[in-house]
Amino acid sequence: MADARVLEVKGLKTSFFTDEGEIPAVDGVDFYINEGEILGVVGESGCGKSVTSLSIMGLLPKGVGRIIDGEILFKGENLVHASEKRMKQIRGNEIAMIFQEPMTSLNPLFTIGNQLIEAIRIHTKASKKEAKARAVEMLKLVGLPRAEQIIDEYPHQLSGGMRQRVMIAMAMVCNPALLIADEPTTALDVTIQAQILALMKELNKNFHTSIMMITHDLGVVAEICDRVIVMYSGKIVEEGDVRTIFKNPKHPYTIGLIQSVPDIRDKKERLYSIPGNVPKPGSVRQGCRFAARCEHAFSRCLQEDPELYEAGERGHRVRCFLPLGEGEQNRERAAVASERA
Repeated sequence: MADARVLEVKGLKTSFFTDEGEIPAVDGVDFYINEGEILGVVGESGCGKSVTSLSIMGLLPKGVGRIIDGEILFKGENLVHASEKRMKQIRGNEIAMIFQEPMTSLNPLFTIGNQLIEAIRIHTKASKKEAKARAVEMLKLVGLPRAEQIIDEYPHQLSGGMRQRVMIAMAMVCNPALLIADEPTTALDVTIQAQILALMKELNKNFHTSIMMITHDLGVVAEICDRVIVMYSGKIVEEGDVRTIFKNPKHPYTIGLIQSVPDIRDKKERLYSIPGNVPKPGSVRQGCRFAARCEHAFSRCLQEDPELYEAGERGHRVRCFLPLGEGEQNRERAAVASERA
């Protein structure tokens, strides 16, 4: 795999401004995606995954959401300072996005063909005839039968899996360098999920397209991703290659997520779940944001917010004091437990 970086995010901070004041949704996020790589972004709802993707695409709600610090470097160009005109050139052409629910992304008033042809003609100099031929070609490429008929049909005439394939075709029609997929399989049944993941893996292989796969499903990550970042409360808490994260997770949150996955080989009366909920953005002002839910927390966790530390293996980093040494922790956990009691 080439080491050329298609996307590099540095110190990204994104906030929403409401009547209650500033709400930090993404707080100092750093990551990169190499050319031809599939990066998984994992975490519970409300951890900042989708806001990160909307920040990259320049699609934050106007007047409410704003990037307040950091850089988003796409092929070396800082998108934070790009004009709306420039972002329109990039969106759909060089960076494309697939959303979770295709029915809300496709216009119900226009045929599939109209929407695909418009996407092609906005970004290329293709004639209407050439664009139609390209649209049919892409529908066939994503595995849709009778593509020549589907271009004349409306979104409501297609199943959920077919609509999601149309969205992938629309995203890939201009051969983007980066594809952002925001939980693209969540609304689909298991069989169709497997087909969509296989399709995305094939597109990545054939077109060398970099993919940022946003999901809460660790099964999806294990299936297609090369590397993974785990987000919690607006921060990255662990990152590394997929094999390392699954075989040797270091952060208690990552460990909890993996333990929460049902295993048919291990019959249990009750599935494991991480206690508590993701804190409201901006509510934790001191200490580690996961400390209130962590059974391993000790006094330092309640007082200091840890940095991303190297965890041994190359590229494996974790935002936790736990791997740094057990001596101090073992002495202090009893005190923390008594304080909570």
